[in-house]
Amino acid sequence: MEESLNKSIIDNVEVKPGLPEIKEEVNAYQYSPLSLAYLGDSVLDLMVKSYFVVNVNKQTYKYHKDVTHIVNAVNQSAFVDLIMDELSEDELDIYKRGRNANAHSKAKNATRSEYRKATGLEALLGYLYLRKEQDRLEYLVNKMIKLYLENN
Repeated sequence: MEESLNKSIIDNVEVKPGLPEIKEEVNAYQYSPLSLAYLGDSVLDLMVKSYFVVNVNKQTYKYHKDVTHIVNAVNQSAFVDLIMDELSEDELDIYKRGRNANAHSKAKNATRSEYRKATGLEALLGYLYLRKEQDRLEYLVNKMIKLYLENN
């Protein structure tokens, strides 16, 4: 069983520079909101890191400082407040599923409310990634980066 599952996973991913490409259409609603958030967290982290490494030459600890300021729960929560009116019905539904999921962990430096909103955003990003909505995913992440750069 596990071997066939691993083969299925391997057959559906094509490794290229950047984010892996999902070959088959997937129903993102079949995944739990916390699974989507887990994936979305990684997607966001990789996209933000890629942006800084490709566009800014600096020491790695300075990259880390910039990236962690963008991807932390407090900033993700504030970003959600700014984009809420831009979300489609499907996006809002996924966001709410992620926000309302019963996570058993807590952010170190965020309130429970901020952490839940950040989890909702990460679920949305994971959903967009699985649905191959690259343009929308890039739009949201670029907007996060731009807001950070304008305010720092």
